[in-house]
Amino acid sequence: METFFNVTLIILSVLLMLSVLLQQRGSGLGAGFGGDSAVFTTKRGAEKVLFNITVVIAILFFGLSLARVIVF
Repeated sequence: METFFNVTLIILSVLLMLSVLLQQRGSGLGAGFGGDSAVFTTKRGAEKVLFNITVVIAILFFGLSLARVIVF
């Protein structure tokens, strides 16, 4: 049972990292230093789906981590 928790947490952590890295807000290194115009619009289409998937994966990761602490 502990192996199931560990493997699932590893898979969820990799998926969470990938989903966060795939989101592009102010794309480019120049945006980090103020080189972007900072005009933000609402999320639409694939960007909104990716954002919702990231939220779901984060909630699953947190819930499974908490369950692992409580069970073991």
